[in-house]
Amino acid sequence: MKFSNVMSTGGEWLRGEGPHHQIVISSRVRFARNLRDRAFPGWAKKAERMAILDLIKPRVEELPEMQDSFSELLQDLSAMEKQVLVERHLISREHAAKGVGSAVVMNRRQTLSIMINEEDHLRMQSIRSGLQLKAAFKLVDKVDSTLEHKLEFAYDQRLGYLTACPTNVGTGMRASAMLHLPGLVLSELINQVIQAVSKIGLAVRGLYGEGTEAMGNLFQISNQTTLGEKEDEIISRLSKVIETIIEKEHDARQVLIQKKSNTLWDQIGRAYGVLTYAHAMTSKEALNLLSIIKLGVDLGAFPEDRRLPIDELFIDTQPAHLQKSSQQKLNAEERDYLRAQIIRERLKVFPKPDISKMARESDNGSTSRPSNNE
Repeated sequence: MKFSNVMSTGGEWLRGEGPHHQIVISSRVRFARNLRDRAFPGWAKKAERMAILDLIKPRVEELPEMQDSFSELLQDLSAMEKQVLVERHLISREHAAKGVGSAVVMNRRQTLSIMINEEDHLRMQSIRSGLQLKAAFKLVDKVDSTLEHKLEFAYDQRLGYLTACPTNVGTGMRASAMLHLPGLVLSELINQVIQAVSKIGLAVRGLYGEGTEAMGNLFQISNQTTLGEKEDEIISRLSKVIETIIEKEHDARQVLIQKKSNTLWDQIGRAYGVLTYAHAMTSKEALNLLSIIKLGVDLGAFPEDRRLPIDELFIDTQPAHLQKSSQQKLNAEERDYLRAQIIRERLKVFPKPDISKMARESDNGSTSRPSNNE
């Protein structure tokens, strides 16, 4: 599979088809593993990193789940191509900075991605649409079990799997969900939720993980430590917290409709107007306005079949995607003009927001509530 196929094939997790997809954009489970008696990538010399890569990469490529996969050395990808993979959450920002001795292998559906010689020798992740932490865990656990029969992982009977970062020691698992929470943000309740989540040992991060801003009202919720808890316990605890946040987001949206409907309608109308007619737009502004349109789809102001085009714009208007699709390097001003142009063209077939429809959807209580899917 070539990089052009990665660009032309939207990741399955982007389709918005999973449980609670209105609020939970994606679920991700990642395992960190290292080879026994080998230096961690950050400490290994170039020759050792290359030897580790030569040992791991063929085993990953021959996995049944990796048939017709995209497999590439980081040194053979341009900086722009690596950034595209970051924007699709298929590799980390740290991995994008790597060169000689590192690689990435992913399946065609983009639900399974394996980074070789990132912070650890192996970073295996599964990403699914909606609230599907168990499904994501099942896939990456199967891959982990297969590779463990072919590679000797660094493991301590008392501590568990050994990793470069102490917070990953134990199960080596990091589970997370990306949530779209405009209701809580507009209601100015998001800080309360973040504080409550942090107090119970979970982390709240921005769009691209640690140290990034929560643009587009998108937040990542994940476990912080892996020592002393079993994998299923981590998944169960995180799922319960996410379901609680889903409830709070639904409640916040209902309060906005009932008590601040004019403000909510104004926000949706303004977002539609700016996106439809603006000729220059930063990435941050685009994400924040698209978030409000996405909320409008959730509430019935726009038809349900408009959800996917909006979700696609969240990715397609990111800096590297803009440059890769236009096949040229663009400065910030040029990207802003191209971003606005793409949004205007996509929204030509978008109907105007229908406030009466939104009111009826609210009265009917059509917004789905959490159930025991996880």
